[in-house]
Amino acid sequence: MKIQRSEILPLGEYETIRDRFRGRIIELKKVRRVRINDDMSLLFENHDTMLLQVQEMLRTERITNEKGIAHEIETYNELVPGEGELSASLFIEIPDQARREEMLVRWCAIEEHVSFAIDGEQCRATFEEGRRDAGRAAAVQYLRFPLTARAKAAIAEKKPAALVFDHPHLQARVELSRALSQTLADDLEG
Repeated sequence: MKIQRSEILPLGEYETIRDRFRGRIIELKKVRRVRINDDMSLLFENHDTMLLQVQEMLRTERITNEKGIAHEIETYNELVPGEGELSASLFIEIPDQARREEMLVRWCAIEEHVSFAIDGEQCRATFEEGRRDAGRAAAVQYLRFPLTARAKAAIAEKKPAALVFDHPHLQARVELSRALSQTLADDLEG
C-alpha cells in the first residue's frame, strides 16, 4: 500500500508522537536488516519504513507546503514495494573515506548482481537507473525484487530464503532469519 497524504501528520503533531513512532520503526528495521558483510547491509522496505522516511524528511527540511509534501510522498512511494514484489535499500557502509572510495569503484554495478533466492527460484533485483557515477557504485542503492508465482508461494510458506551476490568482487549467499521470512510473508499478505 502506497503512502497517502492523509497519513502525513503536520510537523507539530508529528513531534508529539515522534519518539514512539521512530522507536517502533527502528525495532521493525532490526528484523528487516540483513548484514551482507562488514561493509554492506540490505534493508527490506515497506509502507511503514517509508512513512517514517517521509515524516523525518518533512521534519528535517521543515517542509510544510503541499507541493513539497506531495514531492516527498511521491519520492518515497517509489520505494514502497508494489504487488508481488519486495523492495530494499542496499547500503555500503564504510567509515574510512579512502577505503570507501576504493570499494565503491570495486563494487561498480553491484546492484546488477543481487538476487532473492527461495525454493529454487532466483529473483534478480531490478534497480533505480542513474545511481552509478563515473564507474563507481552509489553508497545507497534502491532495489526491487519482482517475484515469480513460485517465489511468492514459497515466501507465504516461510521456506528458507537467501540473498545472493554474484558480483566479480563480491560472492556471497546470506540466509534470511526466520523472523525476516515471517515479516516478508506478512508484507506480501498485505
